[in-house]
Amino acid sequence: MKQDYLKIYNNLINLTINKKLYSTLPSQDTFSDRLTLFLIHFAFLLKNFKNDENKKTLQELYDFNFRQIELSIREIGYGDQSINKKMKDYINLFHSIVSEIHFWHDNSKNEKEKKISRFLINFGNISYLVAYFDDFDQILSKKTLNSYIKSVSNQ
Repeated sequence: MKQDYLKIYNNLINLTINKKLYSTLPSQDTFSDRLTLFLIHFAFLLKNFKNDENKKTLQELYDFNFRQIELSIREIGYGDQSINKKMKDYINLFHSIVSEIHFWHDNSKNEKEKKISRFLINFGNISYLVAYFDDFDQILSKKTLNSYIKSVSNQ
């Protein structure tokens, strides 16, 4: 099962490194920008597949992804105390994102732009990102978690 979680993690990473997402940044993107985009993608995935049937799998996926993030932070060279603080910050950020997108469909385009811009303040064309995440949300809604685990994303 760990291999399946790695596949999802890598799919989310591939979505996150899509160069079009960074086209409106005034300067070079940062680890924080990429991680925030990763967390937004992950939040949409959890939102779409959250149900009693997937509860255990989604918890394991959540744990796996945050372990991978911690490993990435360690690779950058942060010390143990810094890692704990960073992980706490990123987990809090993730839960804020989940809270903001929970009723994504019920929001107007303007409300969605405000929500996304809260997390991606350096990005210029928030309208593009809203359209992108609307499309991503739509794609996820047409799949099951099992089909997403087994497939390779090509968005």
